[in-house]
This record gives sequence, structure tokens and C-alpha cells, in this order.
Amino acid sequence: MTSTSELPPRLAELVDDFAGVGVKDRLQLLLELSEELPKLPAKYDGHREDMEQVHECQTPLFLAVEVDEGRTVHLYFDAPPEAPTTRGFASIMHTGLDGESADTVLNVPNDFYLKLGLGEAVSPLRLRGMAAMLARIKNQVRAGSAS
Repeated sequence: MTSTSELPPRLAELVDDFAGVGVKDRLQLLLELSEELPKLPAKYDGHREDMEQVHECQTPLFLAVEVDEGRTVHLYFDAPPEAPTTRGFASIMHTGLDGESADTVLNVPNDFYLKLGLGEAVSPLRLRGMAAMLARIKNQVRAGSAS
């Protein structure tokens, strides 16, 4: 399993936060993070056709990944307010990966989310959604880095 030393600092801090509390508090922390997901910029707000849907998520989740000239990754998520678990997962990704280099994002272990300890608190289906988010982010980073 992933060690937090393999993670970007903000993502490692989130993993440590989750690992440091009990199961009920992990859910509460996830709900709090769901409220911190940034609003979409105007270019994506109302333009889901310009974003990629993560079909593995139980609730409609759309994401867009931009890699700028300096190979810095920028993440954007659209998830309904009535889907706090999905929004929480997106917020973890945003907080932990937005602003990191493309190489850093690509080097995040695919199973890092297991370290959050949410397997006892949410269904395996929901965790697969989080794994799919990371896979889509990495695919878009690869595509954005190649152009």
C-alpha cells in the first residue's frame, strides 16, 4: 500500500488527516471537504460538454484537466450539491493535486485513496469512483502534456 511519503504534500496531509480520526469522523471530514470544492470557472460552468464524465461515479461527476506551459496541472470538477460523497472525493483530488506538476500527478500511486481509510465508511462502488477519477485525471494530464 502507498506510503504518504510518495504523495504530494497537500495530498499526504489529507491522508494523514483521515488516518488520524475514527470512521465516523472520516465521514464528517469528507462532508466538510465537499463544501470546499471550488466553483467552476465561467468557461466550464454550464458547459459539461467540454468536460469528461466519470461514469464510474454513482452521481454525475464531470472533470476537466488543464496542463499549462509550465506543466502545472489545474483541475476542475462539477458535481451536484446533493452528492456530498462525490463532491468530497473531488475536493480531495482538487486540494491534493491542483497546482502540482504533471510528473507529480502522474506519480501518485493509483491506490493512494485506500490510505484514507474510507473503505469502512463508504461502499466499494464509491471507492471505485474515486479510483476512476484519478485514472481520468492522469489520462488527461498525459494528453495535455503531449500537446
